[in-house]
Amino acid sequence: MTEFTTRRLPEAPDVFAPDGSQVRILAGLPAGSMAHFRLAPGAVAKPVAHRTVEEIWFVVAGTAEIWRRKGAREEITPLAPGLSLTIPVGTAFQFRAAAGQALGIVGVTMPPWPGADEAIPAEGPWVATV
Repeated sequence: MTEFTTRRLPEAPDVFAPDGSQVRILAGLPAGSMAHFRLAPGAVAKPVAHRTVEEIWFVVAGTAEIWRRKGAREEITPLAPGLSLTIPVGTAFQFRAAAGQALGIVGVTMPPWPGADEAIPAEGPWVATV
């Protein structure tokens, strides 16, 4: 029997993601987990790729850019509240917050995040600051 989960957004981060962003863990089920990611104003995350999980992101605060590359496809996309995007398995990605306001993202990971070894370093377009 599946248990019901109810969780309010924590004030302090639960952990830091391998890319350096703050992670506040939200609800999860056996097929997926949800978290809130925060990147400080002007900060640049480390470029990474995921070995086995894919993610769907929804921007809730701040403006930023995300770089994604998989195979021959590569793009930089502006981020702003109300925008959603996908990060398929094996996609290298890096993101950076604009100055002035922290970037806030709610992300769903499928299957649930298995641990720190999931993310592998990648070559990205920007110098990481976190």
